[in-house]
Amino acid sequence: MAGLGGRRQRRNWQLTDALCALLLIASAAYTVRQISHGGLEPSDIVSVLGFLLTAAGFVAGIRALRKPLEGNDAERARGQALTLARQVEAGESAVWRQLLGDDIRRINLTYMLHPAAVRPAAAPPAGRLSADGPGPATVPDIVTYYRATRPSRLVITGAPGAGKTVLALELLLALTDSRTDDDPVPVRVPLSQWDTDRQSLPDHLQQRLVDAYDWPADLAADLIRHHLVLPVLDGLDEMDPLLADGSPDPAAPRATAVIRALNLYQQGRDAGPLILTCRTRHYDTLAPGTTLLDAARIAIAPVTTSDAYTYLAARARDTARWQPLLDQLAAHPGGVLAAVLSTPWRLCLTATVYHGDGNPAELLALPNADALDEHLLARFIPAATRTAPNPHDYTPEDAHRWLHHLTTHLDPTGTLQPAAPARAEATDLVLHELWPFAGRTRVRATDTLISTLTVLITLPLTCIPTSLPSGQLAAAVVVLAVVFGMAVALGAPTPMGLNDLFTTFPPRRNIAAGLTGGIVLGITAGIKAGFTAGLTIGITFGLMGWVVLGSGPQKPGRRCRARDVIRDDCLAGLTFALTVGLTLGVLSGFRSGLTGLVLGVVGGMAGLAAGFSTSRRYAVFLLCSRRRLPLQLGLFLDWAVTAGLMRYSGPAYQYRHRELQHWLRRHPHPPTST
Repeated sequence: MAGLGGRRQRRNWQLTDALCALLLIASAAYTVRQISHGGLEPSDIVSVLGFLLTAAGFVAGIRALRKPLEGNDAERARGQALTLARQVEAGESAVWRQLLGDDIRRINLTYMLHPAAVRPAAAPPAGRLSADGPGPATVPDIVTYYRATRPSRLVITGAPGAGKTVLALELLLALTDSRTDDDPVPVRVPLSQWDTDRQSLPDHLQQRLVDAYDWPADLAADLIRHHLVLPVLDGLDEMDPLLADGSPDPAAPRATAVIRALNLYQQGRDAGPLILTCRTRHYDTLAPGTTLLDAARIAIAPVTTSDAYTYLAARARDTARWQPLLDQLAAHPGGVLAAVLSTPWRLCLTATVYHGDGNPAELLALPNADALDEHLLARFIPAATRTAPNPHDYTPEDAHRWLHHLTTHLDPTGTLQPAAPARAEATDLVLHELWPFAGRTRVRATDTLISTLTVLITLPLTCIPTSLPSGQLAAAVVVLAVVFGMAVALGAPTPMGLNDLFTTFPPRRNIAAGLTGGIVLGITAGIKAGFTAGLTIGITFGLMGWVVLGSGPQKPGRRCRARDVIRDDCLAGLTFALTVGLTLGVLSGFRSGLTGLVLGVVGGMAGLAAGFSTSRRYAVFLLCSRRRLPLQLGLFLDWAVTAGLMRYSGPAYQYRHRELQHWLRRHPHPPTST
């Protein structure tokens, strides 16, 4: 049986057929009426017939846009899942390489099944990341392990830096590579963005597809409804703030709400498949009874000394420089240094810091893990600046100050919302959401001033003699400027893409808005030609407002990078401004060309003031932060991703590791010497 999406699409196209028929009937009636009244010149008759032919061509074009409803919803959803799989593979492969230090060398992580007292899933007792390399052939790799888990619900736990996200990404990419048409597409979803009070898990998955991959909401809902999205939920430990002593909160209300929601997540009569990551200490600290049911929990084991030796030796390009450190690991496999270098994060950080120069033997004198972390993190940004391509000549000092300043936006003890309740430290830097960071009042006031001046700049044009009284036109411009200024001051900008210009309203409201607005504009434009012409033009505008711009087939976009949100908002704003200006100019041109020109310019500037709400607010934020952040912030953050300091997470930037974010927060100034 066809799903709700297919029935809704059929209803939309049935309405489209009816409206197209109405357009043809109205156009034919207008043509017959005009010709039957006589008195037309041959050129006028051609113009009237041309209008009918244009309407017919318009209807033919609309029908050509329709895709035949062959097959059922499930078949179409499978085709859409293939597109999503390609997007996921492209985006997450880049993140995977960044987490490995822009290298393909991997540490073959091992993990053990953690016993569970309540409703555990059936799973093998142990596994490893990859089947390559030394080790017993009977131990499954991560894909084989997950597919042997019944139900398909896996919890990945480990210490900080143990490689939970890397292991989840390996599983995600391997499942994507080997999926069949019926298999779900694994999609990584940061849990910190889930509002469990307002969203179910399917709703949150749908929002992730919309935000990170620019999918239309209805197509995203179709994929989820047909169980073609496998949630890979990253960061349960990031949901709640720590206690005053730095330990996890056993109550953890948000994490507890997530576990409860996941226990209710089903597909048919079975528990819904999913993958969840969490730090071991946070998961163990949760209140008794707060556990994911029907799931297998695995714990990532520390990296063995032999694996650490193999990894560092493979990453080293100058073996002689690394030999003292390697010899120490080989001679003292149970020593302090071997214990400290037992996490993938520290191993990768060590390989990055000493990649091109420096003396790795410096680590031999460090007494513990904290000292090693401080030593390596103080050298991380300078090393990344030296080794990564740096076409814009960012200095380590500037990069440090800018990245530190951004950490204060993520800090739960910051001053953005002092009256807000305690919250967990945020991890996502979304460009269009940073503007309160420069001061809400300051940014709003500046944005209001710019928007008002954008409209007022057209005031001199009202002095040009036109068919409209200049005083009334000037007053209208001033009122328009004040209205836009007040709207900017009171509103919160929402990013818009080109698709969003035409899919903002639900279908019924879109029909009403398109038809009503189009008919009013059309009648106004056609008054000089008579009521019938005005009504016909109005119906045409109405059809275009709904059919062409509102109900046509939608396709998923390709947006998955953070800066694309701002770019798409700019394109949508420009399109909106041009549309408003041209429409007002053309309609006014029925009276006089000069009037149309003046009103077209005024409408275009008003469209600029209204259409660039998000990108303009972002630009104002950068102007207000010019002493603390670069004007080309997005360009710098993209470079930081390339340098391995940041990583992409859908439309957001994240620090490559939470320990780096914490260290930068504690160090506002770059180290004096490294």
